[in-house]
Amino acid sequence: MALGSTNGNFEGRSMMSEINVTPMVDVMLVLLIIFMVAAPMMTQGLDVDLPKVDANVMRTDASMVILTVTADGSVDLDGTKLPNVDNLDAQVRQVMRTKGTESLFLKADQSVPYGQVARIMGALREAGITNVGLVTEPAVRGESAL
Repeated sequence: MALGSTNGNFEGRSMMSEINVTPMVDVMLVLLIIFMVAAPMMTQGLDVDLPKVDANVMRTDASMVILTVTADGSVDLDGTKLPNVDNLDAQVRQVMRTKGTESLFLKADQSVPYGQVARIMGALREAGITNVGLVTEPAVRGESAL
């Protein structure tokens, strides 16, 4: 805060009250740079060995709900690991309602037994989900899909 006089005589002078925003802008720019560098490192994914299929590539967006079954049999619903799949239908319904979508994508490791995938598909049917997409990886040309 600066005073209107330099010689100490304050008669007839008022105090200047100006906010210096330069330090705040400097700090905000540094924080912005830190978050821009750190944000890509915060994304996490599960390592799933998807089956290779010769099919068209679909575009994805953030509103899609993804249910992942890993090789060890653990189930991940839209980034949250589920401790058990006993009430999978209720959990799926809640996430679908929150995201406002009616379609779900199922990513299952190719080593997961067919019976476990079938049980999960049954739970999805119980939840009222009829639009289920199976996520695969594109097959390399010349490689057999089966």
